[in-house]
Amino acid sequence: MDQNPGCELDLGWLNSVSVNLAAIKNLAAKLETKGVKGVHRAAWILKSITLIDLTTLGGDDTQSNVSRLCFKAFRPLAEDLLEELGFHYNESCPIHTAAVCVYPSKVKDAVQCLKQLGYYDKINVASVATGFPCGQTPLKTRLEEIRYAVENGAKEIDIVINRSLVLTGEWEELYREIQQMKEACGKAHMKSILATGELGTLNNVFKASVVAMMAGSDFIKTSTGKESVNATINFGIVMSRAIKEYYHKMGYKVGLKPAGGIRTTSDAIKWLILVKEVLGDEWLTPELFRFGASGLLGDLECNIYEFVTGKCPNGYEFSMG
Repeated sequence: MDQNPGCELDLGWLNSVSVNLAAIKNLAAKLETKGVKGVHRAAWILKSITLIDLTTLGGDDTQSNVSRLCFKAFRPLAEDLLEELGFHYNESCPIHTAAVCVYPSKVKDAVQCLKQLGYYDKINVASVATGFPCGQTPLKTRLEEIRYAVENGAKEIDIVINRSLVLTGEWEELYREIQQMKEACGKAHMKSILATGELGTLNNVFKASVVAMMAGSDFIKTSTGKESVNATINFGIVMSRAIKEYYHKMGYKVGLKPAGGIRTTSDAIKWLILVKEVLGDEWLTPELFRFGASGLLGDLECNIYEFVTGKCPNGYEFSMG
């Protein structure tokens, strides 16, 4: 993946922002009525699996459950189900998740496991950083956390922005902080978590999206998953339109990552339809779209099982435990 070079902060662009809430609600309502069935739905499910950043961010994470996470990312579906769909687990099999996402202290464990599986170059190791989930630690500490994760093998860094800078309109300071975080990432790709549920207004969501992209973010991400309001379609529409506008102005494609509250197959397909309609098919790749999720994969596998066998499975049959 290429990296977003960013650009100079354009306050004129920010000052011209005015989100049309009625239009956002109207598009969201239209997306709610759309759906896919049968073999087309199964194809969307397989696509969803390849776009997941399979995540564990628990205070009780250990080397063993990070290893289980990596193995599930490597072999996300039962082999017999995959074969019924015409795929086989081999070196060329495209059915694996895009990344695994862990805390910085667990990056080394994830890297070691994926290298043992021979998939370190196919499944990226992502790490949250910068005082996740609140982003309120000193900037020096946040930058050191990024460098630590990168030094231990993380290829992607999910940073959290300082939401207070958005709420107080300190766009220059926010821009400078994100720029420094991008520099600390080096060759690792940077996803900027906006924590949209804590930004107050959709105008702020759009402005924060644009500032993050101008500062060099390779992805913009809705949420940490720890807020009371996480990834909603309304936020997704606003962020997608910001991405589209940035592309038209700067000629660079920035990725989108919804995270938090995406647990069902219907949730996932709704987001894929949104991306397809607002941004286009080019964004439906791991290079430009990800789901941040821990429980989504189990529901996707249940739905594939039902498609293949015609039977409704028990959810616990597809857990990682």
